[in-house]
Amino acid sequence: MDWIVDFLMTPFLGKAVWAWLVFLGLVGFLMVLDLGVLHRPDPVTGRRREIEVGESLVLSAGYMTVGVAFGGWVWHVMGREAGITYLTGFVVEKSLALDNIFVISLIFTALAVPRMHQHRVLFWGILGVIVLRGLMIGFGTALVDRFHWILWLFGAFLAITGIKMLLTRGGDDAPDVAANPVLCFLRRHMRVTEHLHGDRFMVRQPDAQGRLRWWATPLLLSLVVVELADIVFAVDSVPAVLAITTDPYIVYTSNIFAILGLRALYFALAAMMHRFVYLKVALALILVFIGGKIFWAQWVGKPDPAIGLGVTIALIAGGIGASLWRTRKLAANGEN
Repeated sequence: MDWIVDFLMTPFLGKAVWAWLVFLGLVGFLMVLDLGVLHRPDPVTGRRREIEVGESLVLSAGYMTVGVAFGGWVWHVMGREAGITYLTGFVVEKSLALDNIFVISLIFTALAVPRMHQHRVLFWGILGVIVLRGLMIGFGTALVDRFHWILWLFGAFLAITGIKMLLTRGGDDAPDVAANPVLCFLRRHMRVTEHLHGDRFMVRQPDAQGRLRWWATPLLLSLVVVELADIVFAVDSVPAVLAITTDPYIVYTSNIFAILGLRALYFALAAMMHRFVYLKVALALILVFIGGKIFWAQWVGKPDPAIGLGVTIALIAGGIGASLWRTRKLAANGEN
């Protein structure tokens, strides 16, 4: 039994193995509960049901509660600074993830993915995110540990990105999913069916010569593009959290818990993202603030983590509140 205790207490990326197992066990439980219990196929028809807005809001609130509760656990076990830093990273990642919803909606629309199959794509997309974010965070923290001056680059990058978002927010910057070069490449080099085959990513059917072959469905293409979209967004979000803390455990757990709830939140917000007209302004200001905080920490000293958490929450709440007030006439006219 001693070897088990020794193994659980072994440091891994700055924290004991048992702390990582607590996190991974909780995430695994949530994923099994989500797909295997709450959204399992109908036992008779084998079809999956659509997720309604009300259910989406309840699930999103549940994921939010779990994410915040985990932050409370971090605070209790690892101390006040670790807890506040986790919550700050969680709020920043949750805020930046809201911008993903619009792009994901465009992807599903371009590839004609019906609502009942979108949850399956997002579920498997989250599994890919868990791996990809882990690799990116591990690489980023290793770079910062070895070359501390990279934090200055992160700060400048975040500030410039935020300023650019402020200057371009008035334009139509919606990406053209149909012209995505990766999507065009996959269509040229893979056998892709013209239509969906239920919720299957691959199917076997005859080719032009009558030979049975594996074909990708548009559902698989949507999964690939969703994963690529997350990589693009991670270019902003990972440096943003690394600018708050370089603790791999805090960075990774706050990232994953924020993204887990994105899947549930998507079904409630995808149709009304046009009402959040000031969301991009709030996100831009957060990036500028975090970037500026890096330079402040180097020149003046590290500020209290509670300041960063308070400013982040205030900016997001202000952006969402101002957006809903500005677009209240749309809601009154029944336009979501």
